[in-house]
Amino acid sequence: MAEATPIDSARNAAEASPESVRAKRKRDVALGYRILAAQRWGDTGDGHISARDPERTDHFWVLRWGVSFHAATVADLVLIGPDGRIVEGEGAGGINVAAYYIHAPILAARPDAVSATHVHTGWGTPFAAERRPLLPITQESCVFFEDHALFDDEEVQIQDTDGGRRIAEALGRNRAVVLANHGLLTVGQSVAEAVGSFVLMERVAEAHMKARDAKPISAEAARYAKADLIRHGAGVPAFHSMVSRHIGDPGLVEGRGAP
Repeated sequence: MAEATPIDSARNAAEASPESVRAKRKRDVALGYRILAAQRWGDTGDGHISARDPERTDHFWVLRWGVSFHAATVADLVLIGPDGRIVEGEGAGGINVAAYYIHAPILAARPDAVSATHVHTGWGTPFAAERRPLLPITQESCVFFEDHALFDDEEVQIQDTDGGRRIAEALGRNRAVVLANHGLLTVGQSVAEAVGSFVLMERVAEAHMKARDAKPISAEAARYAKADLIRHGAGVPAFHSMVSRHIGDPGLVEGRGAP
């Protein structure tokens, strides 16, 4: 079977119904949380993945509070309105309110973005404490070359949407941002891109912390590598590979498939 071209993919996306787009985004969010759990991230609930609703575009889906990331299902997702209220889904336990404070302003400022991912990690958080940008010192780091920003701010506990707005301003049109003394955050044109990019960014942060005297490649070489690495969407192949490796049947998050 011939591989689908970007034009074919765009046509298929354009022809998809809002219901099918919503279902896919919600499934990928639940899978994304399980991917984070497989990396041993988010054990204390310190993270969130959002997915913009395809019809109510100022609303987004996120995991309700109290659900362990490793057990996330589509049924555990709730829809958050622009005022931070849960408007759909079983959300008696509420949400991680930081998800609203951070994701709502980012998605409002980035109409091109479908999803954002943030979770505290073993390497991204200490790297962020050094308040510096990523350099093209590894293959994966080229994905973020000239495509990430630094939120150089002392507000590490975001407590309102003003904090999220300032993160969005720092992020700009980039695919990722280093939150000073806090951690990493990525956005994508799909949930798969945002989650997969986050995992790649964490690996890049790890390389920076371990290779303390690394020698970056040239800007020209980094741009050349990046053009190839993002051909299929930065992080998208990684997302699907991790679903296969750590989850198996994607239907598990929809209540079907083997337990």
